[in-house]
Amino acid sequence: MSNRPEITISSLDAIRLFKLIESLPTKKMVGISELEEELARANIVEPTEVPPTIVTMNSTVKFTVESSRDEFMMTLVYPKDLDLNGDKISILAPVGSALLGLSQGDEIEWPKPGGGLIKIKIKEIFYQPERAGEYNR
Repeated sequence: MSNRPEITISSLDAIRLFKLIESLPTKKMVGISELEEELARANIVEPTEVPPTIVTMNSTVKFTVESSRDEFMMTLVYPKDLDLNGDKISILAPVGSALLGLSQGDEIEWPKPGGGLIKIKIKEIFYQPERAGEYNR
């Protein structure tokens, strides 16, 4: 896999994500090891120090999938916050964990379930809780 861009994660998100991983019945679920690797390599900062152009938990982000040129606008959420509207993506979904910590303009290749890679690019961050001063979302 190509080099991954540097990522930044808030300390609150990191704590919540480690707790989420620990709460899962099995660590063999698709995407868990990739999420753990991302957390391990992340630059972890206080929520007040997160740059406004970084994808954090509960951020609403526009991104494209290179292979299809499809563009999506979704909110990155914890699994408990998913709903049927289709405008949210779980952190446990492959693309969800790929988005975390990226900055506007970043691209990343990420493993797809069943093999192969998907390349995504962050176009714009419409909402970020830290930028809005909302640290308990």
